[in-house]
Amino acid sequence: MQLILFLVIALIIDLIISDPDWITHPVVIIGSLITFLEKYLQKEKDDALAAKLKGGFLVIIVLLVSYFISNYIIQQSLRLNEYFAYFIEIILLSLMLALKGLIKAGKEVYLALKINNLEQARKKVDLIVGRDCSQSSRQEVIRAVLETLAENTSDGILAPAFYYLLGGLPLAVTYKAVNTMDSMLGYKNDKYINFGYAAAKTDDFFNYIPARITAFLIIAASFLLDFDFKSAFKTVLNDAAKHPSPNAGYPEAAAAGALSLRFGGINYYQGKESFRAYIGQKKKKFEASDILKLNKIIYYTVGLFLILALIIFALI
Repeated sequence: MQLILFLVIALIIDLIISDPDWITHPVVIIGSLITFLEKYLQKEKDDALAAKLKGGFLVIIVLLVSYFISNYIIQQSLRLNEYFAYFIEIILLSLMLALKGLIKAGKEVYLALKINNLEQARKKVDLIVGRDCSQSSRQEVIRAVLETLAENTSDGILAPAFYYLLGGLPLAVTYKAVNTMDSMLGYKNDKYINFGYAAAKTDDFFNYIPARITAFLIIAASFLLDFDFKSAFKTVLNDAAKHPSPNAGYPEAAAAGALSLRFGGINYYQGKESFRAYIGQKKKKFEASDILKLNKIIYYTVGLFLILALIIFALI
């Protein structure tokens, strides 16, 4: 129960201060470690096997450092004062969660679209997606932000919360390290197809359960909000596996169905066209207001996660 209480407080802190400038974000430190290790491990002359082994070695180092350093910080804080340790744990946990950042990112795109400033909307969405939206239409900008909001409901909020409840702050930090490695190394291009293989597979493993929990809770939230929860359920069953990621398709499918939209289609990466399988049924056109609807779904999804966790802990 203490874990749930700390998680609730951390979420409230995140909603109030998000990522303050006066704290060096742990992800920045983890990213620096990844960059340092990549510099010394990755070599152009390496064959596929050597690159995969070195990439796997990097993953192991980053996982161990992330877990044991965060555990060491908590243990040393406990030696000083129990309540000080609680404070440190809650603050660090709040930095692992991205609820306010995700909601804010979506709303900024919405506000730009509301005043018909498509160029500004493109710039805002480019900050939060991996694809190039610099020439995207209004419809494609909305699709891009909705897809990333849905996916990051799992990656940025529920997954770190899930691992915190499972193994405390060290496991939450470890998950964040996994997510950071995937975002930095998990590309299917010539440079990272082998070296980033272990990072991508590790991310797939860690996100398997949280992504499916997120999809289930989005469906439940859609029911409470009187959105199309039946379509959300059907879309998860029929289309989630079509996504190139083994996990991202689940929250995206649930969101697409709930909003009566069709995700997927043509995306651009570094100037190259890429088609992503369609997810959901095109029952209506994308509207800027869909961003606000999904933001509301996200809030409800997080609330339902906390309720579900409370019930499970009470039964254990």
